[in-house]
Amino acid sequence: MRRPENGAVLALRALHLGDLLVAVPALRALRRAHPGHRVVLAAPRSLAPVAALTGAVDELLPTPSPAHLQWPWPRPPEVAVDLHGAGPESHQALDTLTPRRRIGFKAPGWDGPSWAAVARRFVHERERWCALLGAHGILADPADLVLDLPPRLGRLSVRPVLVHPGARHGSKRWPAERFAAVAAALERDGHAVAVTGTAVERPLALAVAEAAGLPERQVLAGRTGLRQLCGLVAGAGLVISGDTGIAHLASAFRTPSVVLFGPVDPAEWGPPATGPHVVLTDAAARRGDPLAEDPDPALLGVQVDEVLAAVPQVCGVPRPA
Repeated sequence: MRRPENGAVLALRALHLGDLLVAVPALRALRRAHPGHRVVLAAPRSLAPVAALTGAVDELLPTPSPAHLQWPWPRPPEVAVDLHGAGPESHQALDTLTPRRRIGFKAPGWDGPSWAAVARRFVHERERWCALLGAHGILADPADLVLDLPPRLGRLSVRPVLVHPGARHGSKRWPAERFAAVAAALERDGHAVAVTGTAVERPLALAVAEAAGLPERQVLAGRTGLRQLCGLVAGAGLVISGDTGIAHLASAFRTPSVVLFGPVDPAEWGPPATGPHVVLTDAAARRGDPLAEDPDPALLGVQVDEVLAAVPQVCGVPRPA
């Protein structure tokens, strides 16, 4: 690790891929507001490839959770920014570093707006973190979410359709047989379909491919790290997934997407309305438990024909420069 020479701005966001991507506008605002400082992001080590593409982070400090936050340099950070939550765990972890300035939501020892006040006024997660910085005098644009293209991204002769059936929690997993029906229909229509996922999700991806009649070579789950997945999404013609990290990558690369929402309101976590994206959900049926093991009724309310009907709405749409 390089030692920060001109002082450091430490931003804590020890969460997952989608959580990092919705915080990109806030991170870029911090970069602009502190041009002479080194911006350090405390986040899981696995997110380093995406942090590098933000153009806002000088160094990633491996931090799986606030409880694991350790500052490796003798000089404390000049500024500590809690982009993790409203406390108290994340506030207390940053307090132990004795920063000169604290930026976060209101809490004992922390000046700032209350989380409740910001949440009432701003709906989307990106807007809320930008509003937090705005309350501390740092201008942030929620629309500033597009990542740099991955290095060495070659020109693809065919833009694949990425079908991603997995999600961290069962409440966000659309039934595998429905993903298979979508993949089979798109393959019949001449699309180059690939099934993505993590190594843990490979059995699910293989089951979807088998039910869709796709050969195993079209199953990329477990064969790509996050860096390779960024390249795949940036070069894809379409991403079809639930409300999970790859959907946020599609937003970040302006890749057309069809995103299926269950327990979470897409108004809070969905793709930007200005992009080539379609959100599908049955809001009236929403149970709203994101940690449930079974699919949320709002997700089950989405049918295969709805997904297929959404594909031509986003495919072929010119991407903004």
